[in-house]
Amino acid sequence: MDQFSALLKSRAESLGAEYFGIADLTPAREFIEAQGGEIIAGFPRAVTMGIDLPDPLVDLLPVPGNRMGALLYHHNAYDVVNRELDRIALHLSDMLQQNGYRALPIAASLRTDESGICGPISHKLAANLAGIGWIGRSCLLVTPAHGPRVRFVTVLTDATLPPTGKPMDNRCNTCMACVETCPAGAFSGRAFDKDEPREARFDTAACERYLESRRIETGVAVCGMCLWVCPHGRNQGERG
Repeated sequence: MDQFSALLKSRAESLGAEYFGIADLTPAREFIEAQGGEIIAGFPRAVTMGIDLPDPLVDLLPVPGNRMGALLYHHNAYDVVNRELDRIALHLSDMLQQNGYRALPIAASLRTDESGICGPISHKLAANLAGIGWIGRSCLLVTPAHGPRVRFVTVLTDATLPPTGKPMDNRCNTCMACVETCPAGAFSGRAFDKDEPREARFDTAACERYLESRRIETGVAVCGMCLWVCPHGRNQGERG
């Protein structure tokens, strides 16, 4: 890691980031352009940052009919963590700009394509290319230490920063826990393949319908069972 990258990492960590990586986006330019357009695809690098979620918060998810748990999870895991991630991204974007580079912060949770149910760029893609984790059968980014219990934000830039890694080998092996647990039946069970569309693995419409049913029933559109059940994300006592 060069000196400027180290300064970016230090600033991100001082602001609360627990994960930091730099991705070379050029190998995925075609995919990125298809999702976000030419402006988004014009940035060759991404700075990716993450905050891991407290285990007790995630462990509220599987409790049947627990509206309080769903409210706590939604408030903290979405509202609070996303706000913190966006704050970190804005600070690093300013730092990059002050050093003469272009920088575009991409909000931690911002849907810009309703039909595709996606944002300007995949935060999971950036984190994967930065070597932070692999894409599981749930289409979530899985980290070795916290599994999928991490939320990410991305800053796109033209700064010539050296990548921090490359995509990790898939460590899901034969595990199908997320597929079998999904109440919407939204996952096909296929392992991640960068040359396949997301639709080969994930029925986003089925997931959306289930979340809407939860909103109607409990007032909170929260599920998260794929995140909760992943064995890579269990707390230290359960990991053995």
